[in-house]
Amino acid sequence: MVRMVGALSVAALALVSFHSAGFAQGAYPDRPVRIIVPIAPGGSYDLVGRHLADALAKRTGQAFFVENKPGAGTVVGTQAAAQSEADGYTLMVGGLSNMAFNSALYAKLAYDPLKDFVPVALVYKFGYVMVGRKDLPQQTPKEIVAEATAKPGSITVATAGVGTGQQLVAAAFMKSAGVKLQEVPYRGSPAAFADLLAGRIDLFFDSIAAGLPYVQSGQVKGIAVLSSKRSPLAPDVPTMAEAGVPGLDVDSWLGIFVPAKTPPAVIVKLRQDIRAVLPDLKERFEKSGGEPWDMPDDKLDGFIASEHATWTKLIREAGIKLD
Repeated sequence: MVRMVGALSVAALALVSFHSAGFAQGAYPDRPVRIIVPIAPGGSYDLVGRHLADALAKRTGQAFFVENKPGAGTVVGTQAAAQSEADGYTLMVGGLSNMAFNSALYAKLAYDPLKDFVPVALVYKFGYVMVGRKDLPQQTPKEIVAEATAKPGSITVATAGVGTGQQLVAAAFMKSAGVKLQEVPYRGSPAAFADLLAGRIDLFFDSIAAGLPYVQSGQVKGIAVLSSKRSPLAPDVPTMAEAGVPGLDVDSWLGIFVPAKTPPAVIVKLRQDIRAVLPDLKERFEKSGGEPWDMPDDKLDGFIASEHATWTKLIREAGIKLD
């Protein structure tokens, strides 16, 4: 009889433990969730973090809040995320800068983007556009390549700072086209656009959201977008391939990452919640010059590794360094 009671007690305890574990998994999140944005407020990283925080809070009934941690580009915030507790209560917005560029830009990096993080979801992507000064004689990328081939360094291109997406996209164009443009460094896009509008610089590569207002107002020339398809925000601007320079398809992307060793059940729940709210963000993402992106879960690791390898190779071949 004693043995029977003991056996029943053990079975009851196991049953309670089973249901408790299931409830704990189903209850995530049961406290506020932090989303680290590794840049200052403003810009695409911040936009994605804040829109997702709002949408996930409404879906789960739990608070999601953005914590901006800028510094050393995206290094400070990304390192902080990598060192956070892997419990699902610290998420991070990751993109090309912190997940692909930094490994090659810095001789010593305090985190490993491939080993220290797990991609939860890629949610947003946006393209780049090549713009030229209003009176630039060349009308197409093909004509620009021909001029730069005949007279290396005769065409100038602005960059928005060492290691920025604008500089690296320009480097990708030069590599793909096999030409050399004369780089002129600026501190940020506004300064570059100021000289482009004044006619002191020939070309600039920037995000579609940043470049199109100048194109639409007629202040600069929209030459080509670097995506595989035309932007709905600029249907008259051709792709590079359409304009005679094939092999260059560049999209910038952003997503949510968590520290390695985050419980798989938490990652599954996050993926379900993010996928559920993405349709609600479509209009807001498109107004910002991008679009929602829902990559299949089984493709995420391979895609991140491929982007990391591609940009690391390009940056090292171009000799671009930040330390």
